[in-house]
Amino acid sequence: MTKYIFITGGVVSSLGKGIVAASLGSILESRNLSVSVIKLDPYINVDPGTMSPSQHGEVFVTYDGAETDLDLGHYERFVNYKTSKASNYTTGQIYDAVIKRERKGEYLGSTVQVIPHVTDEIILNIKKGSLDKDICIVEIGGTVGDIESLPFIEAIRQMGIEYGKDRVSYIHLTLVPYINAANEIKTKPTQHSVKELRSIGIQPDVLVCRSEKNISDHDKKKIALFTNVEAKAVINSIDVDDIYEVPLILHEQGLDDIIVEKLKLSCNPTSLASWKEYKSKRNNTASKINIKIIAKYGNYTESYKSLNEAIKHAGVHCGVNVDIDYIDAEKLDGNNYAKLLKNSKGVIVPGGFGDRGIEGKINAIKFCRENKVPFLGICLGMQAAVIEFSRNVCNLKNSNSTEFNKNTEFPVIALIEEWLDKKGSVEHRDVNSNIGGTMRLGEQECKLKKDSNVYEAYKLDSIFERHRHRYEFNNEYKKLLEKNGLIISGISTDGTLVEVIELKDHPWFLGCQFHPEFTSKPVEGHPLFMAFINSIKDIK
Repeated sequence: MTKYIFITGGVVSSLGKGIVAASLGSILESRNLSVSVIKLDPYINVDPGTMSPSQHGEVFVTYDGAETDLDLGHYERFVNYKTSKASNYTTGQIYDAVIKRERKGEYLGSTVQVIPHVTDEIILNIKKGSLDKDICIVEIGGTVGDIESLPFIEAIRQMGIEYGKDRVSYIHLTLVPYINAANEIKTKPTQHSVKELRSIGIQPDVLVCRSEKNISDHDKKKIALFTNVEAKAVINSIDVDDIYEVPLILHEQGLDDIIVEKLKLSCNPTSLASWKEYKSKRNNTASKINIKIIAKYGNYTESYKSLNEAIKHAGVHCGVNVDIDYIDAEKLDGNNYAKLLKNSKGVIVPGGFGDRGIEGKINAIKFCRENKVPFLGICLGMQAAVIEFSRNVCNLKNSNSTEFNKNTEFPVIALIEEWLDKKGSVEHRDVNSNIGGTMRLGEQECKLKKDSNVYEAYKLDSIFERHRHRYEFNNEYKKLLEKNGLIISGISTDGTLVEVIELKDHPWFLGCQFHPEFTSKPVEGHPLFMAFINSIKDIK
């Protein structure tokens, strides 16, 4: 019988509810409890697939092909389960489902209202997303008091009444600001935030207080007194340099013990050996390397969240600190790219959509190919590498992707209109199809060619990685490009999709159509990123 932990946020946004949810999930898993994690997003978009990464952050893709909030990436990096379509629900999805039910007559002519119809739909989806695990952790997006979040808050309030205190626990994440001029911690914002939550009908069991300074026992007792929370349940989440320290910090303050006691859980003692080992490796990195990422989306930290984390993970396991320099792809023109990239030790060209910055990406790849600089191209990065090779090695001048030039003479990358999905069903699409619904999305098997860089990285005959793209390698040009030195080292099991390309006579040059960053975990590292970083270390 699943028990639920609901995590809300107050005072300000971006406090790290996703990190707390993921960290708690990891700790409870270490106690031999099965865990699922769900994100409820208050925005009206059906999914974040068509939202700007610069505004909303990256789109994370689940194994079953859902385009979701970036917090699901955190869940997967901390918790040992794969998120799915049932792990992320938006207001848009909820209302869409309710309206469809009404159109089908499922409400039998009733007046459709937020309560009970919308809240019932939310509760239904929470139960579905629990996957019958021991614990389901549910993060409520937004900030308590925002009008957008109210239906979600009401739904979890109802679940507390329905299931009782032994099956439902509430954690509230707040900000405890430090006023430097007064040299004081201020507890009043937390008090007001909890008051707002209680006015809606929810009394939190635990407060996780985000702060830049340690909160004293005196201030914890003060917070507890005015919020009706036990003093031991006031947890200090102090700012840290590395988010992967958070499980250790929360456990040290007894958060998991409080939850185990509150929900009457039968489980093993906590074992966080893997997180301690990761921390030890991170603190004992021997050297530093620099890589450049040729980006097109601003807000680089959030737009490329999974990529940043994957690089960090790999660096730790390779024994190096990795400094990342982002270069705006639009600034790399034919006259300056060599100068701007002159001292590059390694370059990554990540995924993206649209033609903005594409020529800059192609110029960067040309530099890496000609100057033997280790290169990793991901999704669009691989496609750009194919275009560059076609133009400058195969002499297919002005070759391009039909995404950028529908009338290109040499469409080496093109919209593939028909393919088999992993279940063997035929999928169709055309240029007029909805962008969000016609991409190759989710996990797919890829066969690797032996005696290749990608095989040496994975040391497997086949791998499973996640995809998010509409345009693909045009197989009509396969023989010509291979004849000129392109190595196709990874291909889909049905032989139709070129998944990985490499170059002869290059220390390490690799492009992959999939997104390896989505499956990287801190305690393990991803083999492809580790291979890329090691190739940089090997260059004297």
